[in-house]
Amino acid sequence: MRQASITDVAKKAGVSIGTVSNVLNHPTRVRPATVKKVQKAILELGFVRNDAARQLKAGNSTTVGLILPDASNPFFAEVSKGAEDSANEHDYSVIIGNSSENNDRESRYIQLFHEQRVGGVLISPVRGVAERVAELRQMGISSVVVDREADPTLCCSVSMDDVAGGRLAGRHLIDIGCKHIAFVGGGPEIQQTVDRLEGLRRELGEHPEVTLSVYETEEMNVLAGRSIGEKLGELETKERPDGVFAANDLIGVGVMQGLLFENNVKIPQEIAIIGYDDIDFARSTIVPMSSVRQPAHLLGSSAVELLLSELTDDEHVHRQITFQPELVVRASSSK
Repeated sequence: MRQASITDVAKKAGVSIGTVSNVLNHPTRVRPATVKKVQKAILELGFVRNDAARQLKAGNSTTVGLILPDASNPFFAEVSKGAEDSANEHDYSVIIGNSSENNDRESRYIQLFHEQRVGGVLISPVRGVAERVAELRQMGISSVVVDREADPTLCCSVSMDDVAGGRLAGRHLIDIGCKHIAFVGGGPEIQQTVDRLEGLRRELGEHPEVTLSVYETEEMNVLAGRSIGEKLGELETKERPDGVFAANDLIGVGVMQGLLFENNVKIPQEIAIIGYDDIDFARSTIVPMSSVRQPAHLLGSSAVELLLSELTDDEHVHRQITFQPELVVRASSSK
């Protein structure tokens, strides 16, 4: 069934298209009786205004796009909530795209947002930050990089000091007496993982008596962590790490499951575990899990504030905001 148009409304109400437009956008300019007649026609026809077309004609948009690498991760869900809450305060809306850490899928969302003429894009790029930002600029799209650091000469960005987060985790594990620490996380294509591992290496560099093992995972989820946890649990006691730093909480939860359920390894008595992100799930695991906290909601809301500043302020200057992490100690590492 064809959707009613503004022309259909004008015809049914017996007025001009301009009058209908004024009723929709500037009702105070139209006589009350005419407004009532047009509103009656709108109701009877089921007319829905095309805001996308209206904004395109006006040369502006109150919609922004947000592209996340893993929308199923509670951390990124909280980032998106922060973005939506901030956007809503300014009468903007957020459309979310999930790249699933796939570069081609990310490109398709960028093209979609370009076609929809969004006001700007918040993005946590799968790969090269500079390349993605340059692509968006070439399309005429303002952008803010989320959860990754970007060159402030190119765009604004909000991120965490993940190197500092890695150092926090390593220092805590050393302080509770760990001598062999395992890092479990994704490969070198994930910058956040690289930075967290780098921070851990720097801390361990000051303690040569502590050894490090690295276990890469293809994905950053519970199942990937559980697979590693099972492998660790099958090792001879003297070969096992006595501390695990997981690149995110989902992996940490999986490692815990693999150790507890498959191998009956005691946590933290035999192996201490620290995750990263401090999602709600971390505190409700069978052994409440220590984690390096990131202010996910603040990351999202700050990104929106930076983007709206660029869209509305002629004197806007790009900024790089880096938040500092915080270690939250729970039972999984409280030896």
